[in-house]
Amino acid sequence: MAHFEIRDLSFAYAAAEDRLVLDNINLEIQQGQYVTICGKSGSGKTTLLKHLKSVLTPHGKRSGEILFEGKPLEQADLRTQSSKIGYVMQNPDNQIVTDKVWHELAFGLESLGEDQNTIRLRVAEMASYFGIQGWFHKDVAELSGGQKQLLNLASIMAMQPSVLILDEPTSQLDPIAASDFLNTVRKINLELGTTIIITEHRLEDIFHASDRVVVMDKGRIIADDEPKKVGEFLKGENSEMFAAMPSPVQIFYGVRDDLERKALSGDAVYECPLTVREGRNWLSAVFPHAGSEPLHETAVAEKEWEEIEDAVVTVKEVWFRYEKNAPDVLKGTSFQVGRGSIFAIVGGNGTGKSTMLKCICSICKPYRGKILIDKGVKTAMLPQDPQSLFVKKTVREELAEMCEGKDNQTLIREVAEVCDIAHLFDSHPYDLSGGEQQRTALAKVLLTQPDVLLLDEPTKGMDNFFKLQFAKILNQLKEKGVTIIMVSHDVEFCARYADSVSMFFDGGVITSNTPHRFFSKNSFYTTAANRMSRHLFTNAITNEDVIELCKKNL
Repeated sequence: MAHFEIRDLSFAYAAAEDRLVLDNINLEIQQGQYVTICGKSGSGKTTLLKHLKSVLTPHGKRSGEILFEGKPLEQADLRTQSSKIGYVMQNPDNQIVTDKVWHELAFGLESLGEDQNTIRLRVAEMASYFGIQGWFHKDVAELSGGQKQLLNLASIMAMQPSVLILDEPTSQLDPIAASDFLNTVRKINLELGTTIIITEHRLEDIFHASDRVVVMDKGRIIADDEPKKVGEFLKGENSEMFAAMPSPVQIFYGVRDDLERKALSGDAVYECPLTVREGRNWLSAVFPHAGSEPLHETAVAEKEWEEIEDAVVTVKEVWFRYEKNAPDVLKGTSFQVGRGSIFAIVGGNGTGKSTMLKCICSICKPYRGKILIDKGVKTAMLPQDPQSLFVKKTVREELAEMCEGKDNQTLIREVAEVCDIAHLFDSHPYDLSGGEQQRTALAKVLLTQPDVLLLDEPTKGMDNFFKLQFAKILNQLKEKGVTIIMVSHDVEFCARYADSVSMFFDGGVITSNTPHRFFSKNSFYTTAANRMSRHLFTNAITNEDVIELCKKNL
């Protein structure tokens, strides 16, 4: 039996009825399936998910119908939808409604009117299943981003939904927390038979687990098939969405032509790997004599680590806490950032990375230590939550606000084109997708023309195609002498584009190095390409690195 049947669904937001966000969508999702929906920012993924729960359906012009368990969705009352259809949003803070962990777990059940014994049993079961016992009595405000998202998931699962909808649930989580969260979601699907419908830009941990992958573009479904066939289809169509495929898929197709030429001499033709493990086995099969015979080349050229001579930002022994009697968030942090470079900071949720950025741009004031910035240098910060920058009713007004009193229409148009938001000028900022909001916030920050640009999770919500464009923007700023300090969970982006990478832990920077030297030494804070190839190649950290070395050795 189908959980959802979507028939000829079209939708346009009230503020822009001439622009279809969903265009004639037809989709059927069977009970117990694990369905991944992917696509570029603004392709309609989030809007589609919100239509699967009436209370979240946005206001606008709609046609077509949605059936839930064989009946029109609107016929299912609020109680039925609340208990049967669970929904996890991108930002965990937008979904938490109480101040204590235990109360958050019980809140949904209380709202459904369950008796006390049922509530106590379900809460205890979920706390045990999700490993929440250790912080069961804590204030929600004390939790990390990963813990908050896990709490959201546990609170929803306490109501025993038959379908679980997740809208980019790991966008604010560090790589380890994200992987753990998605493994838990997979476990729910396998052990409880719960139907999973999930959207993600980072497909490494969910692509292989999916029964089906649905690819959206400009409000339409362009592909709907099992993972391997979707990867093959996108490559064959030369689609921009192929850039979102997991590293093993991209690497396989990057060297497939060379493999096929090799196959003419009688060697086996290989299947496309989907996971790091499959990718390692595939590489071992491609180079079966690697252990006994040395490979032609095993390392990519890399930059030597150089001491910073022309520092534009110097942080010296900085200590900070939010309240007088609260624990320190920053604990003697020290580092330097060279002029015209991209300095990336990685680390777990709650280690103090964002607080460090706030101290550099004077939002927070350290109680000990110094932050030295060259005289006359203008700083600007892109915060983690782009909505905190929005104060106007349209994107056009948001950008114009940054140039009040000046005739800078040319600059606004240039920045809008660079950030790919010119077509969104008449839209309300809150009607945009997460990625579109991020690009609009970035445009506002760039209009200040800063000398030091602080970026807090800048690629959050961005599709892989725009990340390529975003990297070009950063490189253009570098060429103009702009210094970029970036806090990010996106290790693939940092590995490819940063000049130096630092690990932040327990309130301070514990090590800094070039991307190749930094990521090739780590087990978890590294890229899928490195984990897949490190048994053959010593410092390959990007897909391009592995493809290059494979081609040289074939």
